[in-house]
Amino acid sequence: MKAQGRYMPVLVWGTALLILWEAVSWYLLEWADVPMAQSKLPYFHKVLAAFGTYGGVLAAESWITFTNAASGFLLGAAAGALLAVLMSASKWMERLAFPYAVASQMIPILGLAPIVFGIVRNEEAARTLIAAYITFFPVALNMLRGLKSVPPAALELMRACAAGPWSVYWKLRFPASLPGLFSGLKIAAPLAVTGAILVELMGASRGIGVIMLRNLYYGPSHVYMFWSTVIAGALLGIASYAIVSGLERIAAPWQPEFRNKGGGR
Repeated sequence: MKAQGRYMPVLVWGTALLILWEAVSWYLLEWADVPMAQSKLPYFHKVLAAFGTYGGVLAAESWITFTNAASGFLLGAAAGALLAVLMSASKWMERLAFPYAVASQMIPILGLAPIVFGIVRNEEAARTLIAAYITFFPVALNMLRGLKSVPPAALELMRACAAGPWSVYWKLRFPASLPGLFSGLKIAAPLAVTGAILVELMGASRGIGVIMLRNLYYGPSHVYMFWSTVIAGALLGIASYAIVSGLERIAAPWQPEFRNKGGGR
C-alpha cells in the first residue's frame, strides 16, 4: 500500500501529461491547421508505434551511449571522491584545488564537447571524458560536504579511543559522507548521459545521438523516429538515476527515507 501511494501521484501526473499531449497535437494538426504541426508536436501514440517498430535499433544504439556514459561516470565519480577526500584531509589542499574545480565548471559543455572531440579524435574516449567532466564536480562538492559534516563530539570520541586517521575516515567520515556522495551521483548520472549524447551530435558514428541527428536532418518524414530517440535518451537518464538510487538504498539503508519504508532497522 505504501508503494502504491508513493507512485500514484507520478501515475496520475504522467497520465494527465499524455492526455494533454494528445489533445494539443490534435488541436495543432486537425483544428488549427498549423504549418508543420506534425514536426512541432506529433501524436504520442504514433511516437510509441515508431518506438516499438524500431525498438531493436534504438536499444542497440542506446546501449552504446549508456556504456560510454557509464564509463565516464565511474571515472568522474572516482576522481571527484578522491578530490573530496584530499580536500577534507588538508585545508591547504582545499584552498588550492576548490577554486580550480569551481572554475572548471564555468566552461559551457556545449563549447567544450567539440573541443574534446576534435583533440582526441575518438568518439568513445570523447564521450567518456565529457561524462567524467560532468560527473566529478557534483560528486566532489557533495562528498566533501558529507566528510565535513561529522559532529566534533564524534571526532573527539574517536581520538579519545586512540583511533588513527585511517580509522577515523573508514569508520566515521566515510559513512557520514555516503548521503552526500549519492546526492552528487544522482545529480551527475543523468547529466553524464546528456554529455555522451552531446558528443555524439558532433559527428560520432554510433549512439542514440547519431540516430537523433539523422532523423532530425530528414525532417517531417522521420519526425516519429526522431521523437522516439528523444524518449530513448530520456529513458537512459531515468535508468541511470534509478540505478544510483538503488545502490544508495543498499549502501546507506540507515537514511530516514529508507528506514521509514523498511529499508533499515
